[in-house]
Amino acid sequence: MAVTATTHLNFRGDARRALEFYQSVFGGHLTVVAYGDFGMPKDLPDADRVVFGQVTAESGFSIMAYDAPGQSPATTAPTATTRENGMTLTRERFFVAVGGDTAEEVSALWDRLADGAEVIEKYGPSQFAPGFGMLTDRFGVTWILQVNVTPGG
Repeated sequence: MAVTATTHLNFRGDARRALEFYQSVFGGHLTVVAYGDFGMPKDLPDADRVVFGQVTAESGFSIMAYDAPGQSPATTAPTATTRENGMTLTRERFFVAVGGDTAEEVSALWDRLADGAEVIEKYGPSQFAPGFGMLTDRFGVTWILQVNVTPGG
């Protein structure tokens, strides 16, 4: 049995722009379907928002996104709040992790994805990988980019 998982991001009106940006970073085919394409009257405010969107690339990269309808909260970067050592800490519940085979390959992705991003950890060699970095992109999604390492290798 083969199992795959694809990250599905939720936006509040930015899904189309985010998917177009991710296609410019990772390449591949972009599919975007608006609520109006599924029968919502075209004159309603959300008719042009994305009900289904996906970028798929030959490299194996795939990501999905849509615009959450109506007044539902955006969940692009859900957080969890915990108390540790008397302090309240807020952490994101997930990151999108992307791995590549070489430092050069991942560095090129990093350079494109970092445009307009907040860098959390600059891309470069780390203790566990020849290349690693973390950033939050212009759409509020936090990404980890790293060079794949063979366990024990």
